[in-house]
Amino acid sequence: MKKISSAKTKVKARRKDHHRKTIYKIVVFCVILFTLLTGLTSCVKEEEFSDNARGNFEALWKIMDEHYCFFGEKNIDWNAIHAKYSPMVNDNMTTAQLFEVLSNMLGELKDGHVNLYSSFDVGRNWSWHEDYPSNFSDTLYTKYMGTDYQIAGILHYRVLDDNIGYVRCSSFANSIGGGNLDNVLNNLAPCRGLILDIRDNSGGLLTDAEMLASRFTNEELLVGYIQHKTGTGHNEFSELDEQKLKPSNGLRWQKRVIVLTNRQVFSAANEFVKYIKCCPLATVVGDRTGGGAGMPFSSELPNGWGVRFSACPMYDRNKQSTEFGIQPDYEVNLSHEDFLKGIDTIIEYARNLINQKL
Repeated sequence: MKKISSAKTKVKARRKDHHRKTIYKIVVFCVILFTLLTGLTSCVKEEEFSDNARGNFEALWKIMDEHYCFFGEKNIDWNAIHAKYSPMVNDNMTTAQLFEVLSNMLGELKDGHVNLYSSFDVGRNWSWHEDYPSNFSDTLYTKYMGTDYQIAGILHYRVLDDNIGYVRCSSFANSIGGGNLDNVLNNLAPCRGLILDIRDNSGGLLTDAEMLASRFTNEELLVGYIQHKTGTGHNEFSELDEQKLKPSNGLRWQKRVIVLTNRQVFSAANEFVKYIKCCPLATVVGDRTGGGAGMPFSSELPNGWGVRFSACPMYDRNKQSTEFGIQPDYEVNLSHEDFLKGIDTIIEYARNLINQKL
């Protein structure tokens, strides 16, 4: 009996010792983990700004300072902009006055992708198209399109009287759909050529722009490059990453296509023009596009206002920035004399190209 008791006593002692060691290890692990976590957080300090006029001004200025991507491209001294607008901010200003000052500061960037969002207004700069002729007329568009045109998703199309297909793509805000494109191209297949009118298309989904462009190439194409911010410095970017356009698995257009542009072609639509200019049977006619070659990113101010800005710059296949727009192959403007006659100068120029009159 004594031997059994002695054995039980030793087993209990070993269990207690093991239990103490386990607790000790857990405590040590927790101490180490706490030390690491506190050490990490002390290395990454996020500056906090007060929710007042000064705090929101400084927060916005810093967000742009660390993340906006075109300071060098546009030769903008952001510190000088701070010095210009900082004296305009004070504790006695109204919310509307603060919004005006912040919007005007962002307006110095002259970037259509830069916006300030509040519940009562949107700060914006639309000089990329407002300072130029529109080169598009709803009246003329209605005359050419008529009322018996066909609709496939966001695409409106018909066959013109000289057997040239005409497709209107006014936005990339909603998905096109592969089936829509198949039907359009199939219905227009007997046509001698195609006019693709994207005038006034201010962008939307980049995937839609790529999907549409992929219908006009039979091989993979290098269409451009993109960079990403790697730090908070104005010139801290990654190496150039290639942008490739792959041919669609659906129906592809095998004849000449003329793309019509104006200054309001922006953002994803601007990218589409960049893509299509690389396609062998495509020609761009009209005015220079509006640009918008910075992939947009969003953040928020202490008072809840949202800010959007260009964060990732994009370039064409020659490594040239398209932020300021893309020049057409043939620059053509709407003629006032033609307008009075009910003629769209740009559409007629495209028709003559397809008919080999130019």
